[in-house]
Amino acid sequence: MAVEQDMFDTVVMADERFHGEGYQEGYEEGSNLGIVEGRRYGTLHGAKIGSEIGCYRGFALAWKCLLHSSAVEKDSRKMKVVEALIALLQHFPYDDPTYERLHEDLDRIRGKFRQLCSLLNVQPDFKVTAGDSGLAF
Repeated sequence: MAVEQDMFDTVVMADERFHGEGYQEGYEEGSNLGIVEGRRYGTLHGAKIGSEIGCYRGFALAWKCLLHSSAVEKDSRKMKVVEALIALLQHFPYDDPTYERLHEDLDRIRGKFRQLCSLLNVQPDFKVTAGDSGLAF
């Protein structure tokens, strides 16, 4: 009678055992896929932000040279805004993805860039797509 009881216990408990094993396998698989997907997402968006910041930096440095060579007194306000944008770009935390104010600083940089474009009377068209990224005028 004890052998029959053990056999029934195995059958009755099979559902619970398989459910637990399936849950554990699914959890491990989901964790691994989550890490891969998170890394891919982070790389893609980090590259977009890096491309955007690089365009702003190149734009600011080019205008700094242009404004420095003209040395007109009316360009002093433009030069101050260029210098402020370059300072923001230099203090941007490129290597710290856990920086809490990353998006706030990025918004501040974008605002300073728009201010500079307004002063220079330049219409920027910054777009990041899968095949092309850049700043057009």
